[in-house]
Amino acid sequence: MFRKIVIGVAACLALTACGQNQKADGKGPAAGVQIVGAGASFPAPLYAKWAEAQKADTGLTLNYQAIGSGGGIKQIKAKTVAFGASDKPLKPEDLDADGLAQFPTVIGGVVPIVNLPDLQPGQLKLTGPVLADIFLGKLKKWNDPAIAALNAGVKLPNLPITVVHRSDGSGTSFLFTSYLTAVAPQWASVGASDAVKWPTGQGGKGNDGVSGYVKQTLGAIGYVEYAFAKQNGLPYASLQNADGQFVAPTAEAFAAAAAGADWTKAPSFYQLLINQPGAGSWPITGATFILVHKSQSDAATGRAVLSFFDWAYNKGDAAAGELAYVPLPPALKAQVRQSWATIVGPDGKPVYTPAAQ
Repeated sequence: MFRKIVIGVAACLALTACGQNQKADGKGPAAGVQIVGAGASFPAPLYAKWAEAQKADTGLTLNYQAIGSGGGIKQIKAKTVAFGASDKPLKPEDLDADGLAQFPTVIGGVVPIVNLPDLQPGQLKLTGPVLADIFLGKLKKWNDPAIAALNAGVKLPNLPITVVHRSDGSGTSFLFTSYLTAVAPQWASVGASDAVKWPTGQGGKGNDGVSGYVKQTLGAIGYVEYAFAKQNGLPYASLQNADGQFVAPTAEAFAAAAAGADWTKAPSFYQLLINQPGAGSWPITGATFILVHKSQSDAATGRAVLSFFDWAYNKGDAAAGELAYVPLPPALKAQVRQSWATIVGPDGKPVYTPAAQ
């Protein structure tokens, strides 16, 4: 089922009514304001923490529905939410076609999770090509020689492999399949997208749906954002990275993968962090993004959305770190804040002006 995060009272049914108690100076919202967003389940645990803390701090309330990146993109295009959320960044030309702007919030990692007896987190080692063969259905048993060759000394059971993938349009799937496309030529028959035709396996909705299916199925393997692996206590695999090193997923490994990214050369913040160089880099790393309309029909609602994420940039890094997300570097936050000047209300003026940092 879709994972729904609601902090506070029932959702606003009309976005134009959500910002009636805004401050008039364009600096931020007043108590009692509520905004509605939908999309990626990848950052949902963090958005819940941010929402709870910000409501206590400012009175701003967030109703966020974790329905998958595909759903978030559809809803923001249809203008049924104040913002959409996606782990799949949209290309500049696609943003322009729908009058949208996007910006990143945090960086995280997608990890393979498994349900195997007596296996410790990170103990199982996989390469990209072997992982691709598992999700292609070519490897049927956990003690297959191709897996055993990577895992000397690890007792691999004679269990059938049950593949679990996302059933909904998913930025997590986009990152996962982009990685497989980059490292495994045989994956070209499937490709990289937020919704692919899976050759085998069972589908689960959202990161929590995949986590739940793997947790209850002995011999299962799936892929989720790292916070979901931690929350569900599921063993994850180590992966071979671009430097040939086997690394475990950690916030440090996600940060290492993002270290070389030059966001100043990424129009509309379109940036992929797949299979980045570096001995400590996690190979399936990515930012998660917010989508808003550049032209806001209700300036107060647009102001509240940007105020929410400005607060998160200022005060949300500790919560991000607790869940093993990587906060954006200060220079990138400043770049994002500057980009908000293009988000305007009916009068053509920016809906939100961040305070001097």
